[in-house]
Amino acid sequence: MRPISFKRHRFPADVIRQAVWLYFRFTLSFRDVEEMLAQRGIEVSYETIRSWTIKFGPLIAQNLKRRRPAPSPRWHLDEVVCNIGGKRMYLWRAVDDEGEVLDVVVQKRRDHAAALRLLKRLLRNQPVEPTCIVTDGLASYGSALRELGLENIHRPGRLRENNRAENSHLPIRRRERKMQLFKSQASAQRFLTTHASVYNTFYTQRHLISRPTLRTFRSAANDAWIEATAAA
Repeated sequence: MRPISFKRHRFPADVIRQAVWLYFRFTLSFRDVEEMLAQRGIEVSYETIRSWTIKFGPLIAQNLKRRRPAPSPRWHLDEVVCNIGGKRMYLWRAVDDEGEVLDVVVQKRRDHAAALRLLKRLLRNQPVEPTCIVTDGLASYGSALRELGLENIHRPGRLRENNRAENSHLPIRRRERKMQLFKSQASAQRFLTTHASVYNTFYTQRHLISRPTLRTFRSAANDAWIEATAAA
């Protein structure tokens, strides 16, 4: 873990941590976070909170990602259309079969080159080799996997099997509506990358576990956040 420096900031590190956590953990706007802090006697503008998320969000996300265990080798890939800055773009997303977000890439096209870029990023950045890659029926996946020599582990066109990737888009759609659409490709990519790391840390699948297990997982997630946001 790399310690984070909160020096030369008027507010204490605990306030900054709390504001960043609230914004990325829940479906809140900057103004929502501002009002929640004001309720606790902390007067800070939403623009300041925005600058905190831009500066500290990616640093915290990197620390959280370093702490995560290796994902499952069974991957699910999918893409959805997004309206970003008035332009039609595509959000390419990869998750494992347990819901762990592996990567999120915002791209302008939905073709072979875009699919190849996503796959190369996954193979370069993930600590495990895939044993199965499930996609929808988009032909770009097949051509990209053939180029990489992975066509033997490709499972295309099975919608029910790819529900894991389809459902993983729902939290992003909720955030997109709350933010009144993403404003630019760069800001969308920055937010989605940070959001993925925070989501992975606090995603507990509470409907599948008992209450004592949920408390254990929640405590472990909070410990991970504290460690990732430790001050230098």
